[in-house]
Amino acid sequence: MSTDVTKVPAAVPPGKGGGSSSDEGLLQLMVGGLRRNMRQYGMLIALGLIVALFAVWTDGDLLLPRNVSNLVLQNSYILILAIGMMLVIIAGHIDLSVGSLTAFVGAFAAVLTVQHDVPWPLALVLTLVVGAVAGSVQGYLIAYLGIPSFIVTLAGMLLFRGLTEILLEGQTLGPFPDGLQKLGNGFLPEVGPNTNYHNLTLLLGFALLAFVIYQEVRDRKRQQEFALDVLPRNAFLLKLVAIAAAILAVTMLLASYQGAPIILIVLGALVVGYGYVMRNAVFGRHIYAIGGNLPAAKLSGVKDKKVTFLVFLNMGVLAALAGLVVAARLNAASPKAGLNFELEAIASSFIGGASMSGGVGTVLGAIIGGLVLGVLNNGMNLLSVGTDWQQVIKGLALLAAVGFDVWNKRKSGS
Repeated sequence: MSTDVTKVPAAVPPGKGGGSSSDEGLLQLMVGGLRRNMRQYGMLIALGLIVALFAVWTDGDLLLPRNVSNLVLQNSYILILAIGMMLVIIAGHIDLSVGSLTAFVGAFAAVLTVQHDVPWPLALVLTLVVGAVAGSVQGYLIAYLGIPSFIVTLAGMLLFRGLTEILLEGQTLGPFPDGLQKLGNGFLPEVGPNTNYHNLTLLLGFALLAFVIYQEVRDRKRQQEFALDVLPRNAFLLKLVAIAAAILAVTMLLASYQGAPIILIVLGALVVGYGYVMRNAVFGRHIYAIGGNLPAAKLSGVKDKKVTFLVFLNMGVLAALAGLVVAARLNAASPKAGLNFELEAIASSFIGGASMSGGVGTVLGAIIGGLVLGVLNNGMNLLSVGTDWQQVIKGLALLAAVGFDVWNKRKSGS
């Protein structure tokens, strides 16, 4: 039954009407809606609290326009990896090789552009192909030969790290062409009259706001048409206001500096595209199916081996893209690039709502989890917190997120 508040009076038993009963029913609906969506909104609320706390502790430095831009640039490659890792974890697997593959792809791009003068657009395509090949090989071993993903990707982690050292001969190689550098450090061009703000960023921000509100309203109507539970109207309106405030705040901050970074547009396209696939496409539903209940998915006709293969191929492509971004940002390929990136991506996924047992998680959740870690890193750096304590705090954050997942499952009886 739908939980729209417009139907609350009809749910009040005869003879027990009155204001107090109606209010009690509304309260129960709101509490129930919040409980059902706790996994979805819990970390989003936590992210808001973390941002607010560090904004106070750093005397507002965290929310300076320049720092917000740096926050996006510094965490872009982790967020790209987190999207792919979320799909891998939803499917019930893990990938430990993405950090090393990121370094290998950056090294390969440097060899092509710096040593052999290959045009950077062609080098970009070739590096994505290399990532796809690497991911497909690992996916084949996992899906069709039945080797556990932990073992295959652990071997891949060692293999790609070694190949990176061989390609670079232990040296840092750079600089990259200007066009490729812009992928990691560039901003959208300025257009239109002088308004003291970046006009194109403002336009994109307002367009994003309209799109998100349209999507939220449409999804709510579709859920009501299928008699699914939805948030009460007041809670839904509060959610829309919070979303609008967040989008407008980030838009104004970016527009008051140099505008939106190019990689932010790439990230936005990835979030929209992968979000649609996981919500609406058959392939996305199959990923959830094999991660949630593999035997049932097989009985339902899901080609689990093909889905697993494609999930790891996709992870390879996103790792290649992340490798290009980090190399472009550093303007050089390094044998030590990508260290612990796989752990950051895995942590982002779990903090963002992924389940250890698979079958649970969202693309937006991966982004939220990555932003939680990014804000923690950035805020602690601004406060001059040592790297030792930073590791302790991030470890506790991951432990708390996984502990919440276990507690939530036990409480719901799943």
